[in-house]
Amino acid sequence: MEMHQVRYFLAVAQLLNFTRAAEECNVTQPSLTRAIKQLEAELGGDLFRRERPAAQLTELGQRMHPLLKQCYDAAAGARSLASSFRSGEIGALRIALTHSIDLALLIPYLNEIKRQFNRLEFRFLRGSSREVAEFLKKGEAELGIAAEIDESWERLDVWPLFTENFDLVVSDGHRLAGRSAIDLDDLRAEQMLSRTFCEHFGRISASLRECGIDVEHGHEISNERDLIELVEADIGVAMLPHTSPVPEKLTRATVTGLDARRTVSLYGVAGRQRTAVANAVMRMLRGADWRAIAG
Repeated sequence: MEMHQVRYFLAVAQLLNFTRAAEECNVTQPSLTRAIKQLEAELGGDLFRRERPAAQLTELGQRMHPLLKQCYDAAAGARSLASSFRSGEIGALRIALTHSIDLALLIPYLNEIKRQFNRLEFRFLRGSSREVAEFLKKGEAELGIAAEIDESWERLDVWPLFTENFDLVVSDGHRLAGRSAIDLDDLRAEQMLSRTFCEHFGRISASLRECGIDVEHGHEISNERDLIELVEADIGVAMLPHTSPVPEKLTRATVTGLDARRTVSLYGVAGRQRTAVANAVMRMLRGADWRAIAG
């Protein structure tokens, strides 16, 4: 079945006249008639009763009409969408982030990119570092942002964006609230909330353990929202990246003597063609001055 055959059928069904339909489609009547006969042969029956002065839809033609119209409209919509993408009228961005990356980091750049396209379509994917790597491998995402991807795939490109410290976050009623810096000894009596969804969970826990901080009897949290609520309730204290936002009722401080840092990087697939939006966002992120944000 060819789209021009469907177009000719729809024209005849609307005008009920082969001659006028041929003029509407800008083809000769023999060409239109031949195309419809080929369509009828493929569908196994007559679509029209060729009567004068007007043609009439057969029972098969009446049943096929809504289906063929839907098919034709979908094809026309697909062509229009493809044309809009090629001309730059529509932009698409598929980006994967690990659970520990705050989407707010991208908002200024997304607002900037909106000015370059009449219409944007975003798709944000979340997952572990391993899942982000899989999104990139399978082509489900064009770009990835993670603190660390433990993946040795030779086609995985990586561009470090910034390095940041982890801060201690406590409730405003906590005994350590209001301090700009805290000694390791101050943590020995605290119950820690561990961010198991963070790529650096194991590394932070190991650093705390080496400093004599009890992490074995803390609470393990699988998402940021639950962790914030537990800190607000003063059920424990937590180590959060400097770029992770916290409510005003919580306070944060550096921990003196603790080596707790992470590097956030942008990831892509080498040799794979990217959309115009993905290329623009990649250039923005790589060229940005992250020092103020990362502290």
